[in-house]
Amino acid sequence: MGDLPIAELGNKTPLEAASTPNLDRLAQNGKLGLMYVLGKGIRPNSDEAHLVLLGYDLEKDYPGRGPIEAAGVGIVLQEGDVAIRANLATIDQDLHVIDRRAGRIKDCSAFIKDLDGMEIDEVKFVLKPGTGYRVALVMRGKGLSDQITNSDVHYATEDKIVEHWEGLPVNVIKPLDDSVEAKFTAEVLQRFLERAHEVLEKNPHNGKRQENREVKGNYLLTRGPGYFKQLQSFKEKWGKTACCIAGAGLYKGLGVMAGMDLIEVSGATGMPDTNVGAKIQAAREQLKNYDFVFVHIKPTDIFSEDGNWQGKREFIEKIDLAIDFLEETGAVICVTADHSTPCILKDHSADPVPLLINRPGEFGDGIEKFSEPFCAKGSLGAIEGKDLMKLLFEY
Repeated sequence: MGDLPIAELGNKTPLEAASTPNLDRLAQNGKLGLMYVLGKGIRPNSDEAHLVLLGYDLEKDYPGRGPIEAAGVGIVLQEGDVAIRANLATIDQDLHVIDRRAGRIKDCSAFIKDLDGMEIDEVKFVLKPGTGYRVALVMRGKGLSDQITNSDVHYATEDKIVEHWEGLPVNVIKPLDDSVEAKFTAEVLQRFLERAHEVLEKNPHNGKRQENREVKGNYLLTRGPGYFKQLQSFKEKWGKTACCIAGAGLYKGLGVMAGMDLIEVSGATGMPDTNVGAKIQAAREQLKNYDFVFVHIKPTDIFSEDGNWQGKREFIEKIDLAIDFLEETGAVICVTADHSTPCILKDHSADPVPLLINRPGEFGDGIEKFSEPFCAKGSLGAIEGKDLMKLLFEY
């Protein structure tokens, strides 16, 4: 949701430029502030950010991106499994990356079906499609380790971001420690990626894509390996029953790992065509059954990463339309984000995110607009993500 000023919008952010009468009403009657999700100067990833926002300890509880993605697509991890997140991507004949998201393929099922179940050195590879170009990949066998590097050129390691990745060669998987297990895992995964590339090149769907002048989906860029880790449930942690409404696998996975009930909503895709109205209506209904309803809406991030400020502004307006008089439910409403994604950067940033908390009947800040500059003037001040749940439950 968060952004930086854009010249074409008169140096306003998409949120600031959007027509948002419902969000503005919530802001006028609520409390506003800014939030540094992981702390000042730290650029959040979505998985780490959401874990912290839900009140978990990043150092103690973080399982890695892979296990969260796997949980989100319904893979039940077994002891010893290593789960990895992957993108279906496009590379050239020299193994240089053309597109990390293969033209944002909307459904990668037909591309990975021939890879699911492949075995190398008694390690079985389990693959399931996530949202769009995303894939959950699980290595199942003996003697595996999650101490391996990423093939994704944007993430040489999880804490090293490569800004200008276009044209870079894919990373070769390497062990991160001297253990036999890490060395074995890196070698087997690298062989799988090379074999998968050969299979994907022959996939008839890529032939059709070339005929339509679309980029091929011919490589898997991997990142975020990890083991399954059981989190303390949200109910145990906060004493509140909770459910999760989301379209994208990552956020469903976080809900599952936090013991939330998943509410499936028809048309909730996690893509720009997602049915926002249906998600908000589902939230209204579930407030009768749960103390806490977590609703995730993804596409503002997608538009940002494409540098599409027009699409982002219009989608914010679509969200605003969907929440018309949501406060009539009598619920405390919190509107915020896991990170800023400035359109000019086409990536996450360390900038703080807008924060709004509205409790029916409470005297609000009286601030006229829900946007980054106005949130900076709010009575909540600047908080960190680790304090959000405590603050919210005080309301």
